[in-house]
Amino acid sequence: MNFFQAILFGAVEGITEFLPISSTFHLIAISKIIALQSTEFIKLFEVFIQSGAVLAVIFLYFDQIIKDKKIIKLLLASFIPTAVIGFIFHKLIKNIIFENFPLMLLASGLVGVIFIVIERLIATKHIKPKRNLNSLGIFDAILIGLFQATAVIPGVSRSGATVATMLVLGFTRPQAAIYSFFLAIPTIIGASTLDIISYWPLVGQANNLIILIVGFIASFITASFGIRWLISFLQKHSLLPFALYRIALSLILFFVFKT
Repeated sequence: MNFFQAILFGAVEGITEFLPISSTFHLIAISKIIALQSTEFIKLFEVFIQSGAVLAVIFLYFDQIIKDKKIIKLLLASFIPTAVIGFIFHKLIKNIIFENFPLMLLASGLVGVIFIVIERLIATKHIKPKRNLNSLGIFDAILIGLFQATAVIPGVSRSGATVATMLVLGFTRPQAAIYSFFLAIPTIIGASTLDIISYWPLVGQANNLIILIVGFIASFITASFGIRWLISFLQKHSLLPFALYRIALSLILFFVFKT
């Protein structure tokens, strides 16, 4: 991986991490498009640069999170199911699921369909998204964490699973997005730490470390803009554009790589 690729991947990570379209899926798709071989370092890089996006959340929301003891407890309740599943299936996720591109295409398209169904239920008043984070309870938090765990499959999207679950539970889109931002902090830090421990010898190599830092910075900068944009977008719009994008992208990539 060179510096240009590091900047490209970092920027894509930052832009897509908090949008409900799966950042990991986009990084893997770009790797296939530019024929970048999937090595142990690339796998580490794709997870590590997520920390740059997390730093953007901390930078923007630190005061709000640190002052709310209740939200910290609820984030822990949401994080535990994801952490347990991620830890148990870590090798399966890295060595098998991350190599199964058809599964990713299916997941991306299927979640797009789920978004359409949810938005249809909202339009017909079967789901009424009126709740805010003050009404979030422990059961809600655990359920959100369980569904977030499905994002171990690239294409599902951690933020997408979180937002979709919270919409079904009756939370507004902006409130669901904000909780998704908060939940990214323990989830991504946990995943990054596990990978850094696993691939520590790779991190220590001088050129690798520089590439990781470049990707980290690019991710932080673009995520800072992406977070603000998403909140503004969801104030007035539904998940339908993301649903159509997911389905269209999955179909395009299917036909491009089917041979």
